[in-house]
Amino acid sequence: MNNKNLSDNNSQIIALINCTEVVHSLFLNIDFKGRQIRSFQNGLSFFNQLEKQKFTVAAIISQSEVMAPGGVSLLENIQKKIKEEIPFFLICNHFNENISKIALKAGIAEIFVNPLSIIKLQTRINFLIEYWGEINNKRKGNIYKPYKTPLIKRLFDLFFAGLALLCLSPLFIIVYILIKFESKGPAFYYSLRVGTGYRVFKFFKFRSMFADADKRLKDLKHLNQYAEAKKDNLPEEEVNDDGIFLCDDCKRAGSKCQFPIYADNIQWCEKEFNYSKKNKGSAFIKLKDDPRITKVGKFIRNTSIDELPQLWNVIIGDMSIVGNRPLPLYEAEKLTTDKYSLRFMAPAGITGLWQVEKRGKGEMSEDERLMLDNVYAKNHSFINDIKLILKTIPALFQKESV
Repeated sequence: MNNKNLSDNNSQIIALINCTEVVHSLFLNIDFKGRQIRSFQNGLSFFNQLEKQKFTVAAIISQSEVMAPGGVSLLENIQKKIKEEIPFFLICNHFNENISKIALKAGIAEIFVNPLSIIKLQTRINFLIEYWGEINNKRKGNIYKPYKTPLIKRLFDLFFAGLALLCLSPLFIIVYILIKFESKGPAFYYSLRVGTGYRVFKFFKFRSMFADADKRLKDLKHLNQYAEAKKDNLPEEEVNDDGIFLCDDCKRAGSKCQFPIYADNIQWCEKEFNYSKKNKGSAFIKLKDDPRITKVGKFIRNTSIDELPQLWNVIIGDMSIVGNRPLPLYEAEKLTTDKYSLRFMAPAGITGLWQVEKRGKGEMSEDERLMLDNVYAKNHSFINDIKLILKTIPALFQKESV
């Protein structure tokens, strides 16, 4: 490499996002041919600093699972905000052939699985940075094209969701006022969901818990039914310094929540949030009569009113009225085998086949639900969607919530 190229490399940075101190220290010992290492706490911090300082990025390395916020979702945001072709690398703990296919289709340059090899990191990253333009152009011809909503279905979705939003607007206003009146914080929140073609999007709901729900968790450990069953209390290390619940996956990622729910600058953990919402089954944290749920929140949960903002997801094209329910990231990343991946080749929807089939049959196992999702993916059509909508109406009156 000549002196001019060395000078060019010295003005470039390799961005480390969401990396632990151990991983950061490892990268400091790698020769990146004059390129500088710079760490960022998360994707938002990276974008903010990039906008202010306008530095040149040679590569981005994120420590995250493929389907977590720092994986495919972060790459999609980078592709939208940065017009240049920049190689994107992942460091993760879980990897298999099907996850590899998802990563390749999304445009991830390379995935490194713990434990890391300095020699492999140095060789592969330097090579891909140098030849990324040529390699990426060849990859583009084979990029997978996900399901595209037929025009008649899209027009129906817009009409149905638009009409529903118009008719329900008074209810939206009332619920919004009640939520704001009872507790401080935003009335809406979003979590990340995986829909058609494993695409990650923001999934909107009305807030049903106090805004500081996770920070209250430390003071409510004595109410944890799981801890009672084990005759033991929740260990301190299960909650980080910010009061955020940490599951095993989060702890392996370095004491940072990998499945956050957002409402402005407020954050919850989606795993813990969903656990607290369930009435049956075991979970690591499960609070009886959870005091973090507001009075309004309890009502809108029981009546499914908290789900109504998903109509906006339909309007903007993230979902359809009928389809397979979009899944949380930590569930979707487990469903990458051929047996279950078919469900992601159909539209994501508010209601679907499993909600209708569950009526009158009691509790449905996870495998039964996933098989119904596959059945819908194989047989979905506009006519069948209309039939499912008509069957959904009586399903709404069943006693057990679906």
